[in-house]
Amino acid sequence: MRIVFAGTPEFAVPALQKICGAGYEVAAVLTQPDRPQGRKRILTPSSVKVAAEALSIPVLQPEKLRADYSALKAVGADLMVTCAYGQILSQEVLDLFPMGVWNIHASLLPAYRGAAPIPRAVIEGERETGITIMKTDIGLDTGDILCAKSIAISDMDTAGSLSEKLSALGAEMIAEALARIESGNFALIKQGEGQVCKKVQRTEVDFAMSAREISCLIRGLSPAPGSFAVINGLPLNFYQAEEVACEEEAPAGTVLSDCVKTGFIVKCGEGAVRISELQPAGGKRMPDTAFLSGRKVQKGMKFERLS
Repeated sequence: MRIVFAGTPEFAVPALQKICGAGYEVAAVLTQPDRPQGRKRILTPSSVKVAAEALSIPVLQPEKLRADYSALKAVGADLMVTCAYGQILSQEVLDLFPMGVWNIHASLLPAYRGAAPIPRAVIEGERETGITIMKTDIGLDTGDILCAKSIAISDMDTAGSLSEKLSALGAEMIAEALARIESGNFALIKQGEGQVCKKVQRTEVDFAMSAREISCLIRGLSPAPGSFAVINGLPLNFYQAEEVACEEEAPAGTVLSDCVKTGFIVKCGEGAVRISELQPAGGKRMPDTAFLSGRKVQKGMKFERLS
């Protein structure tokens, strides 16, 4: 069974490595073209390309696969596995693989179809999410489901930490799924109606929201694209937050604690939140205890809204 693996970010690397480690023939890897990154805009290969080259697997990088799939067709593979590849596949591309195209999707479909299932699950305060292996069709994550497994989302999970867990789970599941597909011993389940989630963007925190909503927003956008707020003219980027008990009355956005012992606590529209990891503009990412030791903010100060 000749396989093409299509993926781009670090999230997809464990799946590629697991498939190769299980003894399957990966005839080619399909990934996005090298892109400029960093302040110096250095042309950088994707994480999947780096992993493929380490495994001595040929790499294909068409700018637009829908318009240029001749090299992919020439591979003559039986099946393709996709994992966060980053381009929508046409019916002509799907038809290249007699045993189908199978996607590793980071949600419990039909929930959170689309571009940002991991951040959205955290932002929406979900208590669980998971991985779905589905047979790809021309819809947006609408294909029939082969299998799915769930994992819990903790109150300290960020999109980053949850991505690592789901990446490992997806790698384990695709190896098992390929064995079932190769044997022909599987059945597919039709999806019901689901929600499509949009890409996430860097967001200013509105402390008028509840502590639960703010904690979920900060963690769901961490480490990127990130969340922020401004206090006393100082922009702060947020990376980790948690709800804390609060009986104190104060306007939303007011700093309730500037103490290293208790942490950086801010009053919300409902409850309070501890911003436990943050980054001042132009500074380093740090725990709130390190930030407060410099006394850049004081109890009683209030976050101001830019928008």
